Amino acid sequence: MKLGMFMMPFHHPDRDYGTVLREDQEAIILADRLGYDEVYVGEHSTSWSERISSPLMFLSTLVDRTSRIRLGTGVINLPQTHPAIVAAQAAMFDHLSGGRFIMGVGPGGLVSDLEMFALGDPQARPRMTQEAIDIILKLWSRDPPYEHDGEFWKIGLRNGVWPEFGVGKVPRPLQAPHPPIALTLVTPDSSTGAVAGRRGFIPISGNFFNERFLRGHWNKYAEGCDEAGRAADPAAWRVARCVLVARSDAEAEDYMSDPGNGMSYYYSFFRHSMAQGRAALFMLNPNPDRSTDAALTVDAIKRGQVIYGGPKRVLEQLVALRGRIGPFGALLATGHDWDDGPLWRRSMELLATEVWPAFQRHCATV
Repeated sequence: MKLGMFMMPFHHPDRDYGTVLREDQEAIILADRLGYDEVYVGEHSTSWSERISSPLMFLSTLVDRTSRIRLGTGVINLPQTHPAIVAAQAAMFDHLSGGRFIMGVGPGGLVSDLEMFALGDPQARPRMTQEAIDIILKLWSRDPPYEHDGEFWKIGLRNGVWPEFGVGKVPRPLQAPHPPIALTLVTPDSSTGAVAGRRGFIPISGNFFNERFLRGHWNKYAEGCDEAGRAADPAAWRVARCVLVARSDAEAEDYMSDPGNGMSYYYSFFRHSMAQGRAALFMLNPNPDRSTDAALTVDAIKRGQVIYGGPKRVLEQLVALRGRIGPFGALLATGHDWDDGPLWRRSMELLATEVWPAFQRHCATV
């Protein structure tokens, strides 16, 4: 059972850019020191709330400041970049990190990124993602010449190849045959889960929706594994959830009740985003049988999404979550804005030192 972080990261747009970048770096350095196993960092080119425009560039600043934590992208939006560039840069980062790289990839979903890169066709982006993965794996697995005549990309490298000088050869990663590949799952009963199962990729269930959809993600992943003739191993499944571990239930409640803090801004964003048609607002509703989407408040979303309290209460909620959705291989705690730095640092420490050992003991016996 692994403990990790899913760093979107997400900050109020009024905050200083350099400050939030340094805080995000500090969070990963602290996670490494506390024994977290892996971290994933997102990518957006047109967001002043999610300001990591290159997760590989950002993570490269942490290679020599961490020692054991695996460094993942969550995700590289493949339709927005030529796959040969991704192949070359990801291979280099795998070497820089000493083989600690996990390559999370996806189709992208932020409305402004999609408009900027003219990627408005929701049916095309998954096909682009799959084609890009195929190209990257092809480039990593063979010597030139390279040829690919696909639906979205045409690649030809035959004449400019000088084998004696290595010219014309795309760099290959350190890990053989390639770094682990992860796919994020967001929508209910996500078909991406089946793709992950068929291709042997890591499924990561995002934290953007109510937990009642998690079991559907596992079912799709298991379906894909069955189609490929392999057993579905819960150890592969990463589940991202928002977790706040305070010194007491009362301290956690005080923070959760504040309508002006970073957590409230976070869920205000998702309530707005999902109400715009990018995804259904019902995905955030903890009680769809008792409340309408129109009446769904930010406070109700927070309390339906976040695992929070003192160490004992958080442990009880994690045990209950596992009981409802079944075994999973890693919990990825969402990295939030450090609007209250001491509280969030302490939350990371309490989760790693008090809650997690007890949760692992529970998982080993049930």
